[in-house]
Amino acid sequence: MRPQERLAVIQRSVVREMARYGQEFHVEGELVRGPGSTAVAVREHPGDGGHVDLGYVLELGRADGPVVWDCTAGLGKTEEEKLDSAVRMWATTTASAVVELTERRGAHGDHYRPEALPGWHAVQGPAAVFGFGSERLAGWLADHQVLPDLAAALGPELTGPEINGVKLFLGGRTGEDVAEVRVNGEVAEAASAALRALPWPRGERLCWARLFVLLARDRAPEPVPEVPTTAVPLPARAAGRGALGRWWRARRAER
Repeated sequence: MRPQERLAVIQRSVVREMARYGQEFHVEGELVRGPGSTAVAVREHPGDGGHVDLGYVLELGRADGPVVWDCTAGLGKTEEEKLDSAVRMWATTTASAVVELTERRGAHGDHYRPEALPGWHAVQGPAAVFGFGSERLAGWLADHQVLPDLAAALGPELTGPEINGVKLFLGGRTGEDVAEVRVNGEVAEAASAALRALPWPRGERLCWARLFVLLARDRAPEPVPEVPTTAVPLPARAAGRGALGRWWRARRAER
């Protein structure tokens, strides 16, 4: 696909996925404009058919305004399918957290204040879990709040004065596990090592999970919402636990 064709696929996917959250976005040149001062910018990875960076702009027009960047990749047989899957993965984990941060209704993510990271308010969307035996890893994530275990390593990485985006990717299989933490798009080595050391389930077949947490400066604490949502399918054991117990499964084949 040519660059403009790829951009068109990505932008259409962003418009469609944001509509699922009740957000009306439209294509405007290189950007996808949203309500108020929000927008989504696209930054591509040349030569990689299913890889793309998406930046959720919160205050368009403000030079130093916060932008939540996230690198995402998707699965599929064609380039279009991969790009569409990548945007869907981003929308499930990252965009949901940003929408929840702006709306604060508890409809698209969970709010909590990690004691080990004083001064920060955490917002986490559902996990995207994909591969074989997804239920085991999804169940573990529903039972465990991962961020506090990484707090000591994360603290020095929170360089954004207002908002920091933390992406967690974990999984693989026994003996070939993968654990990566990125803060504002950059790999955080110490936090990645701490994530790898956690006892999440490893199996003989490949399975991964993707999480995204926003850490916003908690200048004026307010009660955090506790409104559950059923927008993302729930495994039976995770029902009623909010976004930490919600997950989205993507798989090519699982038998």
